[in-house]
Amino acid sequence: MEGKNYINGAFVNGASGETFESRNPANTDEVLGTFPLSSETDVHNAVSTAKDAYDGWRRLSRIKRGEYFDEFVQLLKKDREEISRLVTKECGKGIVEGRADVTEGIHMVQYVFGTVRMPHGDVIDSEIPEKDAFLRRKPKGVVAAITPWNFPFAIPLWLICPSVVEGNTVILKPSRETACTANKIAEYAHKAGFPPGVINVLHGGCGDLLVKHPDTRVVLFVGSNDVGSDIKKIVAGFHDKMCACEMGGKNALIVLDDANLDIAVNAAIISAFKTSGQRCTSASRLIVHEKVLSEFEKRFVETTKRIKIGNPLEEDVFMGPVINQSATEKIARYNELAKKEGAKVLLDGGRLTDELHKKGYFMSPFVYRMENNPKSRVLREEVFGPHVAIIPVKGIDEAIEVHNNTDYGLSCAVITEDFRKARRIRDDCEYGLGYVNLPTIGAEVHLPFGGVKKSGTGLPSASTLIDVVTHRTAWTVNHAVEIKMAQGLTVKL
Repeated sequence: MEGKNYINGAFVNGASGETFESRNPANTDEVLGTFPLSSETDVHNAVSTAKDAYDGWRRLSRIKRGEYFDEFVQLLKKDREEISRLVTKECGKGIVEGRADVTEGIHMVQYVFGTVRMPHGDVIDSEIPEKDAFLRRKPKGVVAAITPWNFPFAIPLWLICPSVVEGNTVILKPSRETACTANKIAEYAHKAGFPPGVINVLHGGCGDLLVKHPDTRVVLFVGSNDVGSDIKKIVAGFHDKMCACEMGGKNALIVLDDANLDIAVNAAIISAFKTSGQRCTSASRLIVHEKVLSEFEKRFVETTKRIKIGNPLEEDVFMGPVINQSATEKIARYNELAKKEGAKVLLDGGRLTDELHKKGYFMSPFVYRMENNPKSRVLREEVFGPHVAIIPVKGIDEAIEVHNNTDYGLSCAVITEDFRKARRIRDDCEYGLGYVNLPTIGAEVHLPFGGVKKSGTGLPSASTLIDVVTHRTAWTVNHAVEIKMAQGLTVKL
């Protein structure tokens, strides 16, 4: 694929002429596409275009804006399998997960289209009976959406769709690792007929330029805490700009003493190793009651040993590669760090270099048991790979304490047959997404998606993004022939 930026309704080359490649992480010999490294000129052109398009787009009826999404989703549904295979080849997740990624993106488009004829805003009683008071929403302007590689289809649509349906215009800056998928999103938006400048795509390392541009009003970011923290600092320097950053997790699945171990083991496997552990909601900590520790540990390790690792386009492969060389090195460092910090290694994992795997970034699972240690780095820091700790606890109080003993707070799951214990986890653990008798993964687009502490700013993505990309306005109308003021204010002079 010869990729280009998408600006003002046209596919254009980058101003600098510099390019980068997107390669298949399961077979690094395969180049999937070449894309422009966008420059300051490209950013200026895209932001100017989006700013110019904003006024006309926001003035359209919300229902009319929604009709573009109806056309958009019909095109996506028609080519669902083709897009799914591209997602799988570009980011390395199994084809079943590739299809789920695309389906989730389609669900987001369907969701926003479904909202456009629903009630929007509120009628609020005034103190004065002759007054009507309304709460209305207004779009904010140009939105910069900076997205990661692990959900290259769903996450861009999480951010684009609510922003655009509310009347904003958007510039998507995808990860370099998954530029092909972003290019496809631009192609389908173009076919759907969105007016020029409403949806734009810029490739390459230009995210900081978008964040700093004076005409971007909102920055939406999903990625690492380091980058998200830098974005928050930059945005804080503007009086008229805000950001919503979702920045990873150190998630845990809690297995209590009354847990159904069939559910517990399956939920743990899915939580730890789907997408090779490269989800912001992946569980790298399994907090297990000592009463069931031995049986759970035995079954979890035995099941992990049976995981098939290989070409993600094969239907029966559970784990594909990790995303790149840097990821393999980071995971290996944390595996070694766990050993230095006193881990009891139950399954030693690492880079696979045999004939079947040598051309890709394949890593096997690393599983260990470690007593809770508040100073341990491997129990507190995000690894983003198939690296998981089993942490024994004596009861629910200790489980909650261990769960919260990290700077992150994104996803939490508990396996229990006692709803009273589940309620304790619900109320006392720090998280944004909570599950009972389920894995830590599996978000749905009509629910909030975001976390607390280092995981986020408390401004979730997906359906609730509306609170970030619009501002609420109060509109009060007087139907009387005289002025009557609230709080007993008088107009007598």
